[in-house]
Amino acid sequence: MATEVELKAGIPSGKKVITGNYAVSYGAALARAQVIAAYPITPQTQIVELLADFCAEGALRANFIKVESEHSAMAACIGAAAVGARAFTATSAQGLALMHEMLHWAAGARLPIVMANVNRAMGPPWSIWTDQNDSLSQRDTGWMQFYCESNQEALDTVIQAYKVAEKVLLPAMLVLDAFFLSHTSEPVEIPEQGLVDRYLPPYNPEFKLDITDPRAFGGITMPSEYFELRYKMQKAMEEALEVAKAADLEFKELFGRGYGLVEPYRLEDAELALVTSGTVTSTARLVIDELRAKGERVGLLKVRLFRPFPTALVREHLLKVPKIAVIDRNISFGHGGIFAQEIKSALYNAEPRRPLFGFVAGLGGRDITPELIEEIIAYALAHDRPEEEIIWMGVKR
Repeated sequence: MATEVELKAGIPSGKKVITGNYAVSYGAALARAQVIAAYPITPQTQIVELLADFCAEGALRANFIKVESEHSAMAACIGAAAVGARAFTATSAQGLALMHEMLHWAAGARLPIVMANVNRAMGPPWSIWTDQNDSLSQRDTGWMQFYCESNQEALDTVIQAYKVAEKVLLPAMLVLDAFFLSHTSEPVEIPEQGLVDRYLPPYNPEFKLDITDPRAFGGITMPSEYFELRYKMQKAMEEALEVAKAADLEFKELFGRGYGLVEPYRLEDAELALVTSGTVTSTARLVIDELRAKGERVGLLKVRLFRPFPTALVREHLLKVPKIAVIDRNISFGHGGIFAQEIKSALYNAEPRRPLFGFVAGLGGRDITPELIEEIIAYALAHDRPEEEIIWMGVKR
């Protein structure tokens, strides 16, 4: 296995118009991933294809492992991380679901693997378009989850994710919308390798598989010890909130870009806060600007970090606003939108209580248009409380 990974001058820094998938590839290369496990699935395949090109051309010196399934891809990453290598993979939808068992293993083994998941609706029926059910159905596995709004944010989040993961020893998943980001080209600033190296030093764990220093990992654990291991995972998640915040601030100092764990927009005097994640955020900002110009006092809170959930920050911003409306591109069947559930949970023990409107929209890649967002805002402003627990928007009844 390669012990040193080098990017040659063939991967230049500077502005480049690339897709979200390629932005992720550049992020993994700049982070000096040492092992890349690859199994193709639409719409993430381009991520590992470009990384394969980098490796074949000698631009990235890494072990590129072609495996027979997504389950095996995560198993390969687990093995690589266990010996102290920086490991990366990417997947979508059914591929992520097939990894489920191994996701628990990666988190429980405290391995800082980074994975890109390109949100794709779960089958059946077959769909290759976006919603968030694939990643959100893995929210209890112990993986950190970052939801990206732009191609630039996707590249930068790969690098930040390693920074955080290797500090708290938990795996991290960055999430981007299928096609709205994965296959859409945008100008992206590719940072200089030297700056990335300054920000992200080599990974050298204290404990790893080493034939010169034999240890046992992952063996059977009795009830007298197991509980404490899970307690420590939760404490690591709690620590990750501050680590992620610090990592983002340091990134901003070096590269001039930062994203925060959440991002408030025009909330200072808002009567309604719209809560979003992913690419719908960009559309919502434009709608809010238009409504503000007409005198409507509306604002937005973008949630970037979903696990660990930034409860204190959510309270800080949303308790100042009389009403809250959450747009979920997902659904927990039998309950409702998942982000809405999380926001309700975060606010439950805080005062004063606020009415929260949970909107479900855009499943299976259906467009969440400016007109639909205006309709969502108008509904929330016109009602004192939601008439239903789930308010379906854009569905054909």
